[in-house]
Amino acid sequence: MTRTTTLALALLLSPLAAAARAADLTVTVTDIDNAKGSVRAALYDSEASFGKPPLAKAALKTNAVAGSVSFVVHDLPAGKYAVASFHDENDSGKLTTNALGVPTEGYGFSNDAQGVAGPPKFGQAAFDFDGKTDNTIVIHLNN
Repeated sequence: MTRTTTLALALLLSPLAAAARAADLTVTVTDIDNAKGSVRAALYDSEASFGKPPLAKAALKTNAVAGSVSFVVHDLPAGKYAVASFHDENDSGKLTTNALGVPTEGYGFSNDAQGVAGPPKFGQAAFDFDGKTDNTIVIHLNN
């Protein structure tokens, strides 16, 4: 194959590669009280998996900073998703609660969904992602 043929083939195929790429989802978590521990987020794609970390489509973790942090999920295909996040101040890997089961660490969900006597349902936190356009969602932690 000549160099000209290789270049022409690359130019022809590059739009196909771009068309096959799914979009990126940025998840920004705000209202982080301090820089202790880490901030974790999990992306779910169904009611059956929601709230079950081993079944998450993506598990995200970064060092905490007071204020906000962002995660990027690259090449996410179109679908309905929900995100759960928390400030893991003690880096235990799970949301710490008191004796009554009330969270003692900041937590939040996409759509700023709130549950009644527990976490919200998938449908309350779910959002549509078209897979074509990069998008950002913001989660405000409840502290």
